[in-house]
Amino acid sequence: MYKRSITGSKSGIRFERIGKSFGATSVLREVSLNIADGEFLTLLGPSGCGKSTLLRILAGLEVQTAGCVAIGDRLVDGVRPKKRDVAMVFQSYALYPHMTVQENMSVPLRMRRLSAWQRLPLLGRFLPGTKATAAEIELDVMRTAKALGIGHLLARKPGQLSGGQRQRVAVGRAMVRKPAVFLMDEPLSNLDAKLRVQMRAEIKELHQRLGVTFVYVTHDQSEAMTMSDRVAVMLDGELLQVAPSQQIYADPDDRRVAEFIGSPKINMLDGKLRDGALVDVAGTTFAVAADAAHGTGLTLGIRPEAFHLVDAGGLNVLTGAVRLVEHMGSDLFVHLNVPGMEQPVVARLLAERAPHIAPGQTLHLGVKPDRLLMFAADGRRLRGGDQSDAKVLRMKERVQ
Repeated sequence: MYKRSITGSKSGIRFERIGKSFGATSVLREVSLNIADGEFLTLLGPSGCGKSTLLRILAGLEVQTAGCVAIGDRLVDGVRPKKRDVAMVFQSYALYPHMTVQENMSVPLRMRRLSAWQRLPLLGRFLPGTKATAAEIELDVMRTAKALGIGHLLARKPGQLSGGQRQRVAVGRAMVRKPAVFLMDEPLSNLDAKLRVQMRAEIKELHQRLGVTFVYVTHDQSEAMTMSDRVAVMLDGELLQVAPSQQIYADPDDRRVAEFIGSPKINMLDGKLRDGALVDVAGTTFAVAADAAHGTGLTLGIRPEAFHLVDAGGLNVLTGAVRLVEHMGSDLFVHLNVPGMEQPVVARLLAERAPHIAPGQTLHLGVKPDRLLMFAADGRRLRGGDQSDAKVLRMKERVQ
């Protein structure tokens, strides 16, 4: 097993104003992104947002319409895929069905270390150096397979393997090359839910052992949030935000990011600002700190877990009738019909603290002001100043 030094290798990646069009259809629009040497970065977004296209441009399988790509300290525009020192794991795994696991994993090493003559089935084995190189390849494959826990599967063919085993073989085939960069295009999408959770942990541990740069593509926010050093959220060919997963969730820069991340989905409440610090929403008043003019329309975003039960209505409290209760074991997802709102508000409450909630019941849901996210009409995040409990008390006195 090998491990590259994060400070010693040169596997950082730089995208500069990448554009990609297929005819009149623009797939990527001026995407600029720096990925640190040894970082695990995930490109996250819905299908069709351009994340896989960006990965294929990095691998050299697609050519960008505009912009440039650098790996380490060299530009790789126009460089053939096999010369970029990257290895890619595809969604379909792309294993050769007629080859054994050992033969599949050996392919990239045979292509690199043996000449075209040495790879000939009959004549090649008698050429000078072929036997020694073949032995080295076999040893490298066996070491990699052992590290991935598939050493006992080397004689089997892909059709004899489970989905998780085929996924490990695909990773092993990439890993045995010792690339500077690993590229993974939704490698877990064909696995069942239980196996996906297991493989997420294994891929993260693999990254920690190898210490090389990983660029991972997925539409599954659970994969992105649990595995990545940073997440790059993409939508409609644009890069919306790049940050650690917790920051993406708690401090989104854009309404589209806030709505894409989180399950259940964030609640969005449209209202108007008055007195510079109060927002009226569906008969309820929220204390905020927004730099906007009186009468400005804005949207409050409230994560379901930000709510807590209170005894009565008032400032920063939503009141409504329970529409639906989803029991999720330790949590309850409570859907609340609030007068004046078209969509129900969803709250995530601890089951042990809310054991008797039933449809038709009237609930009061409070939210602390520092858990409110504010967005302008164009979707930009509005960040305020003091939203402390003391300020809420002062606002409460003004309202009363």
